[in-house]
Amino acid sequence: MAGIADVARLAGVSKSTASRALTGAGYVSQATRSRVQDAAAALGYVPTTSAVSLVTGRTQTVGVVMPSLDRWFFAQVLEGIQDALLERQYDLALYGAPPESVARRQMFEHFLARKRFDGLIAVGIEPNARELERLVAFGKPVVSVGGYDAGTNAISIDDEAAGRIATDHLIGLGHRSITFLGGDPEGRRTSFGDARRREGYLAAMRDAGLEASARHVSSEVTLPGGYGAAVELLGDRRTRPTGIVGVCDEVAVGAIIAARRLGIRVPDRLSVVGIDDHAYADMFSLTTLQQRPHQQGRAAVQLLMWQLDDPAAPTHRIYEASPLVVRNSTASVDDDASAIVGVGPRR
Repeated sequence: MAGIADVARLAGVSKSTASRALTGAGYVSQATRSRVQDAAAALGYVPTTSAVSLVTGRTQTVGVVMPSLDRWFFAQVLEGIQDALLERQYDLALYGAPPESVARRQMFEHFLARKRFDGLIAVGIEPNARELERLVAFGKPVVSVGGYDAGTNAISIDDEAAGRIATDHLIGLGHRSITFLGGDPEGRRTSFGDARRREGYLAAMRDAGLEASARHVSSEVTLPGGYGAAVELLGDRRTRPTGIVGVCDEVAVGAIIAARRLGIRVPDRLSVVGIDDHAYADMFSLTTLQQRPHQQGRAAVQLLMWQLDDPAAPTHRIYEASPLVVRNSTASVDDDASAIVGVGPRR
């Protein structure tokens, strides 16, 4: 098997020059770099992580911390991170465990404490347990994907603006009875970003003079959770809203399925808008605020690399655009079909 000495000999350079050319550590002219890369390709030489570490002082590994892999958002972010790291010939060390679990505690106390990484990307970290602060205390660069950043480099959409724009869309269509569906109003099970979306909803209702009719119905932030809560919400025609803002697309899709099973036509009698542009959104023709978690994962890697190259560089909070994508789940309110028209006793 060819080694770095063989590559250097074939390229006509020293071993240290060959190492710099292949790892990117230190200056090498483009002509020399190309000659060394051609020699490595001809010999089938691939620098090992340990060899690169000796030259650069880096592990060539990035740690990724996230709470779940079974939700669309986290899986998409992870895919974006992986793609960007592969392009840079970095390894990925994944640390995943549910919040407040034994596995989560062990992850912080043992695995992460070993610091076998050059930097960390923290996805969906919540402020409650001060975990992001603990990650920063490891002394390695940290990038946060999500609403909470603790002063670190961070990438996310503006969740509050997304909640406001989604609600304004329904208000602009004439809806006045609009319910925010999903999450825990007391915050115990609501993520930081989801809470910001609810704040945006409340701000829009307040600005439109509809604060008195604002209503939050809690549910698990899943499709089945949204379905179950919507069945109960929509079951009473006297209190049924004409519009629903889902905390995320999964909850919104659950509400659409519940409406269909109850015989409520969407959008004729009920308009539903979500946030995320989930893979299911187009299938259910869901109006939603789009975010691109795959792109957020790639951007997180770029932020981390900038910090690795220049530790003294200022931190950045990047807000990805989240445009409104209008499909067929929202329409102008039909007063004749409103849930609260003609319900009282006849005179």
